[in-house]
Amino acid sequence: MNTTTEPGNPTGTTTGAPVFSVQNLWKVFGPKADQVPADPALAALDPAGLRARTGCTAAVHDVSFDVRKGEVFVVMGLSGSGKSTLVRCLTRLIEPTAGTIAIDGEDVRAMDRTRLRELRRHRAAMVFQHFGLLPHRTVLDNVAYGLEIQGVGKAERRARAKEIVAKVGLDGMEQRRPSQLSGGQRQRVGLARALAVDPQVLLFDEPFSALDPLIRRDMQEEVVRLHREEGRTMVFITHDLSEALKLGDRIALMRDGRVVQLGSPEEIVARPADDYVREFVRDVPREQVLTVRTAMRPGGCGAPDHPGALPPDAVVADAVKAVARSGRAACVVEGGRCLGVVDHARLLGVVAGVESPAKEAV
Repeated sequence: MNTTTEPGNPTGTTTGAPVFSVQNLWKVFGPKADQVPADPALAALDPAGLRARTGCTAAVHDVSFDVRKGEVFVVMGLSGSGKSTLVRCLTRLIEPTAGTIAIDGEDVRAMDRTRLRELRRHRAAMVFQHFGLLPHRTVLDNVAYGLEIQGVGKAERRARAKEIVAKVGLDGMEQRRPSQLSGGQRQRVGLARALAVDPQVLLFDEPFSALDPLIRRDMQEEVVRLHREEGRTMVFITHDLSEALKLGDRIALMRDGRVVQLGSPEEIVARPADDYVREFVRDVPREQVLTVRTAMRPGGCGAPDHPGALPPDAVVADAVKAVARSGRAACVVEGGRCLGVVDHARLLGVVAGVESPAKEAV
């Protein structure tokens, strides 16, 4: 959703210092778990070999990444890949075995109980698949609960909760109980409760996986809207590739506790790192993910103000329609400057998965 590119940051993500910085993170379950990251021979074993040798499972295996301010960072993988364990390690809901985690440069693993409580209450709020709403409380009081825990006065917290209830589309439902709400409405209450404490980061652990498809799509749109309006940093866990592609500025694709590829949705679809990723993205409609930046021929076009000009983040599907309507190649324009040209043949080549034309200019 955000495509600002920073020198030395080819993934096209939000610039600035990282909110979360994770380096060489491990979470190992089993006897003498701390020996696994420290022993290169054990660390190099595949999951079956590690279990046979030590009885241990590396749910998170030497993972490193940064989450930058204002981006939606998606961690995706199948069941058992380690994605939910990873997000719980960020706030030490699960204690890591080894590695470093920092939020705004502060060492999370060194935090005492008081500082850790402050992290979870104020700085990084979780939104879970299971809403955990208090059944005897109204929508308004559920949303205000985190503020109550923080010691915010009743009038102030209810005013803040009412504002957030309206923001997530539940205006008029403030006095209902959770039992009177649909699944999608209950999930909106869970989202509102997390937003009410104004966290620096929202952490989503497969929040929509139990919802019906139409409700799930509505909630995805809600996340997109909130991110567009507020620019809030989000870490989103999902097993659904279409959800990851829709929401993520960058995606970390996990398998057996490892990150097998980290990049923008466009990078992952256009240049899968291995056969596992290639199989994952095989059925993705490329024209809905890849942009004209991938398809264009670099160079000036002489008419950057032409009405058929396209922005570089326009998806190929829209570009095909624009070129077909005009009957001519289209300029790719950013900031009044022509970056390149796309024509029908190049666009269809990208859709068909032909080697990226952009490589011709290298």
